Amino acid sequence: MSDFEGGAAGRRPASRAHHDPDLTQQVAYAARLIARAGLVEAFGHVSTRRPEGGFLLTPSTPLLQVKPKDIIHLDLAGRVMGGEKALCPPEAPLHAAIYSACHDVGAICRTHSQAAEVWASRGEVPPLVHGLGGLSGVVTFHHEPQLVASTEAGRAAAGDLGAYDCLLLHANGAVCTAAELPEAVVRAWYLEERSRVAEHARRARALTDSEAVLRARHYEAESQHAWEWLRLRFGDSN
Repeated sequence: MSDFEGGAAGRRPASRAHHDPDLTQQVAYAARLIARAGLVEAFGHVSTRRPEGGFLLTPSTPLLQVKPKDIIHLDLAGRVMGGEKALCPPEAPLHAAIYSACHDVGAICRTHSQAAEVWASRGEVPPLVHGLGGLSGVVTFHHEPQLVASTEAGRAAAGDLGAYDCLLLHANGAVCTAAELPEAVVRAWYLEERSRVAEHARRARALTDSEAVLRARHYEAESQHAWEWLRLRFGDSN
């Protein structure tokens, strides 16, 4: 796989600017947004790194109804430090492993959107045939179909993610990472769009590496614009 088979955006260092005193509200808001956007149904989760250590993670409840009080606090070993332990998602080790291994990752969206699921089940990364699809960032693949529910499995998935932005999990959805929550949400949305367009345009020519590099010059501004649109379209005031 070339560096640009998955797009040419690439992660930036994790920012501290978005860490306001109530990160739980940001995580809950992002969770409800991706649920309204159809990127998750019954299953999926959202997390963000805490500047003082560890991370915040949504519980194993429908994301459409998640509130700040429901958010679970874990350390980087995946141990629950606050919140309802019984509701901690089985794939908490996936988040813990990524935050431990990838210091530029500040947020994760774990999704099960339909078109991305098709490519994940097929065992392929969708080609970049539409410029905005590059807002997904750089995409790669993890060939294990089981839930990432152990420390060992989490480390294997984090190793496959490496410096990429999104990880398709064989027959098991996707992991979308970024320095901040808004960008992780945008990547999840455009991974789904990229997957859908590639599926419907099977004869289309994929962008070359040089074309992808040139197109990526606009991604930072377009990602901000996309986040504002997603907030207007799928956000709420809670």
